[in-house]
Amino acid sequence: MRIFIASDHRGFELKDKLVDYLHEKEYRVEDLGAYEYDAKDDYPDFAQKVATAVLQDVESSRGIVTCGSGVGACIVVNRHKKLRCGLGFNQDQVKHAREADNINVLSLPADYLDFDEAVTLVNIFLETRGLNEEKYLRRIKKTDEV
Repeated sequence: MRIFIASDHRGFELKDKLVDYLHEKEYRVEDLGAYEYDAKDDYPDFAQKVATAVLQDVESSRGIVTCGSGVGACIVVNRHKKLRCGLGFNQDQVKHAREADNINVLSLPADYLDFDEAVTLVNIFLETRGLNEEKYLRRIKKTDEV
């Protein structure tokens, strides 16, 4: 699995730490920026980079975006068909989002999570499989058709 990750200035520090962590865990991770702190950068630019990258191989890649609240980046990613981005703030919620909604991008609220919490959510996101029950597959298909 290939993982694409990006952040704006508010998620910059968290993103850099997550990139190091994912490399240590031997994931194939590609950092799409920001590469340096710039208080005037904009989350849509970085969320769009992750969306574009994941769409190139939506079946075998995942994305992680970070911004202050996690909401803005999540909105940008969800504007693309075949991408299902979930705002991660709780372990059970992220597990449910992977299983029932088969999210393929995780948005993290950097202002509200510490690194250890973020790592836990990322691990759940990467290790949990989507459920192949008909009702979930039907709902995902309908979502992708919107």
